[in-house]
Amino acid sequence: MEITTFYDQWVILTGGMVAINCWLVTPGPFGGPAVSEGATRLPVVTATDAAEESCAAESLYPVDRLARARTAAAGAGLDGLLLTPGADLRYLTGYDAPPLERLTCLVLPSDGPGALVVPELELPRAAASPATDLAVDIVGWRETDDPFALVAGLLRDALDGGQPAAVGIADRMWAVQAMRLAAALPSARQVPASTVLGPLRMRKSAAEVDALRRAATAIDRVHEQLRGWRLVGRTELEVARDIADAILAEGHSRVNFVIVGSGPNGASPHHEASPRVIEHGDAVVVDIGGTTAEGYCSDSTRTYLVGDDVPTGFADLYAVLHEAQLAACAVVQPGVPVETVDAAARDLITAAGYGELFVHRTGHGIGLEEHEQPWVVAGNAEPLAPGMTFSVEPGIYLPGRYGARIEDIVVCIETGGERLNALDRNLVPLEG
Repeated sequence: MEITTFYDQWVILTGGMVAINCWLVTPGPFGGPAVSEGATRLPVVTATDAAEESCAAESLYPVDRLARARTAAAGAGLDGLLLTPGADLRYLTGYDAPPLERLTCLVLPSDGPGALVVPELELPRAAASPATDLAVDIVGWRETDDPFALVAGLLRDALDGGQPAAVGIADRMWAVQAMRLAAALPSARQVPASTVLGPLRMRKSAAEVDALRRAATAIDRVHEQLRGWRLVGRTELEVARDIADAILAEGHSRVNFVIVGSGPNGASPHHEASPRVIEHGDAVVVDIGGTTAEGYCSDSTRTYLVGDDVPTGFADLYAVLHEAQLAACAVVQPGVPVETVDAAARDLITAAGYGELFVHRTGHGIGLEEHEQPWVVAGNAEPLAPGMTFSVEPGIYLPGRYGARIEDIVVCIETGGERLNALDRNLVPLEG
């Protein structure tokens, strides 16, 4: 892929099979419109510029993933998938596309090759991504083009000029983009792409589990640092800023969230760090996570105690919580309904009299997003399967007093469950 060729208003990366370090780049067979006379050829960033990154990422984005997505879409009665920037697009192509008002969209027909439609100014970035390792044409559009008509035309071409009856669109596609695609494809019923991609993304490959393990190890190192900090007299905001810096320093490329809930603020599960000054005797809930350069997320919660003065009733509460978290992790086995993990924690907490104070589900899947399927909640009878990776994070919250939560990422393996977070779960006293 040494050049771009301008087909009237379209730009398509073209070329023969090119050996690039550890992989082959084979342009897909989309032909595009006939070349107009006087077509201009311009140099672009070639895939060799991303060789080192793509070699490292190769196993995270296997070449058969697009074929499996096409098969799943066809099985669901869809004519294709239309995926804008987000986790689904990255899962299938490795391209971490910026969410812009200019349309980027993977057109993946259920029967036929795909095309990645990008704004012309994003062509170098797309060409430097792992998408170059796939049988997908990278199709650019200029500022005066209608990219929605381009997407519609590519999908119709794959149907030999027919009209699509149903398409899966990215769950997080901007509403205005979904509306414009609906107008460009008036015959096509739109359904969430997660109906076909969710089951694929739920079961992580060995390479994905390794990436999640690296993310978990990195966030464990942040909690280890925190155990040596003095928090008393500092505000939650000050501590949160230091934690954010540590998340980046320990191997993440982005901070997703930092929850520091001290004293009564710990009773709010999604508390935002505030100017409250942390005091001696406070219980402090610290829930933190980020995204690594590989695109995979971390998420871990530990509860700390500032000083030696344990709040009344807190030790008993934490003992119940610790037992519940251990019980939930222990029931993870292939074939066990997901809701069983929730029940294992919830039943213990309820039996101890804290049931009404456990106000959220026990966990959520994790991968390219910090929250994704499967949802670890009552009513989810989906059987666990090897590769499913999710949080186990029961919590107990006493409004106006304190809260506590313990969270680990667990992967279902053939023999049970494996915690990816290795840090112990005991209540940790910090210097008062």
